[in-house]
Amino acid sequence: MLCLVSRENADARSGMVDGALLVIRAPRDKPATSAASGVLPAGAEQRATRLVFFIAGFGSAAWAALVPFARARAGLSDGTLGLLLLCLGIGSIVTMPLSGALAARFGCRRVIIAAGTAAAIALPLLASISSRAALAVTLMLFGAGIGGLDVAMNIQAIIVERASERAMMSGFHGLFSLGGIAGAGGMALLLGRGASPLQATCCVSLGMLAALAASAAHLLPYGARADGPAFAIPHGIVLFIGLLCFVLFLAEGAVLDWSAVFLTAVRHMARSYAGLGYAAFAATMTAGRLSGDRIVDALGPRRVVLAGGLCAAAGFVLTLVAGGWPMALLGFALVGVGCANIVPVLFSAVGRQSVMPEPVAVPAITTLGYAGILAGPAGIGLIAHLSSLQVAFMVLAAMLVGVSLSSRLLETAAQPIANRL
Repeated sequence: MLCLVSRENADARSGMVDGALLVIRAPRDKPATSAASGVLPAGAEQRATRLVFFIAGFGSAAWAALVPFARARAGLSDGTLGLLLLCLGIGSIVTMPLSGALAARFGCRRVIIAAGTAAAIALPLLASISSRAALAVTLMLFGAGIGGLDVAMNIQAIIVERASERAMMSGFHGLFSLGGIAGAGGMALLLGRGASPLQATCCVSLGMLAALAASAAHLLPYGARADGPAFAIPHGIVLFIGLLCFVLFLAEGAVLDWSAVFLTAVRHMARSYAGLGYAAFAATMTAGRLSGDRIVDALGPRRVVLAGGLCAAAGFVLTLVAGGWPMALLGFALVGVGCANIVPVLFSAVGRQSVMPEPVAVPAITTLGYAGILAGPAGIGLIAHLSSLQVAFMVLAAMLVGVSLSSRLLETAAQPIANRL
């Protein structure tokens, strides 16, 4: 069927303009609640999107608590454990482009439910398997579930945010961070009370499945329009956004994997408290994202990227130039403040660009971001080996300054076509 939409509403519907009217051809199997029918996502869809982001963070954090148990149960060395952990990343990266195409074909709802269910099923298996081969396969399954969920929920978030005509992406990503805190805390509580890893993960999986069931009715039964190929190499503004995501995820991975080492080796903090570096980063990032939608509305995306990149860079510099671990903790907290809302702004920018369709663009930038998390710790380690960890942190600070300086170019390149006419 055909729908005619006025030029003023064109950007909210698809971001493409043809003369004075925009012609949208709705697929035959698209339900009446799709954007093409004129009924756009509202409050219930916004709440369902928030819940799905919480589920993703909750499940990811639950696996982090299982790593020491899996290592002991399978008798893994550090090197073997590192190779097995790569399986999780491989499962995610392989699945992400496929998830974008499936969301365009079958809708966000089906992909989110299938991917979330796969991750929930994999968790109890990860808590009980002792075979290295089986552990590798299960990690790939879990990575595929989390990666597919990540792509589909971000596609839904872009559609929902665009329909709302206000900033919402930071709040969605804030629920992911909040889910991570809840997952880590919940697993610690259950394990501390004497539950076995299998019992604890069964509780987590049941919670994930219950939350998926509660959100299912208001997940979008359609995905973003896919006018191009199902898979494509990122180019233009999409490649640019992906590279910025790579830097941001690289910084996050560096704090996750190297902050404790820095605090103990350089600032001489006791090992028992070394986790406070990442805790400070995660706390300020979560708080920043939960309040980020108001910040983005007040300052605008360009200023958020400009100020955020400079703040994060200043945080890394502070850890290096200020003596003592208390100032280093403050530095890591500033990194969290700075990084908090840049990635959500970048995902929103994908929804405004017209170079690549969203089902291809979202997996592309998500994959590049995950590559930053996977390659980042090794890259930081290599720089630290060749020089020092301080030099590695200075390199990160310089890269974050580059992100900040890119804010104007990002704003101009990601504007909808209609706004540039």
